[in-house]
Amino acid sequence: MIRRLLPVAFALALSAPTFAGTQADLLSGLVADAAREGTPVAPSAARGESFFKTRRAEWSCASCHTADPRQDGRHAVTGKSIRPMAPSAEPTRLTDRAKTDKWFHRNCRDVVGRPCSLAEQADVVAYLMSLK
Repeated sequence: MIRRLLPVAFALALSAPTFAGTQADLLSGLVADAAREGTPVAPSAARGESFFKTRRAEWSCASCHTADPRQDGRHAVTGKSIRPMAPSAEPTRLTDRAKTDKWFHRNCRDVVGRPCSLAEQADVVAYLMSLK
């Protein structure tokens, strides 16, 4: 029975999104997911910073998370305080793939009006990781 289940378990493991334990694991997972989709990614902190700070229509990521993601932010509409996004200031940031996926899903839809690509996500994560 185990021999019959192993191929199924292996296939599920390959098709499931990767989950991070560290920021580097998260970034590697985004790169691996992009490769599986046939769109290789080379993360760029410079592109990530540009994406983070570029205003689209009304907002940019920096509208709530500040131009310096090492600082506390404030939600532009609700006024709710937001802990720093940079892992150097908030070590638990970008360590949970499910939370990060949820964050990108919600915020990309609000800021850019569409889901962010894996390349865009990898760039933003590379940028946030680069802040010391």
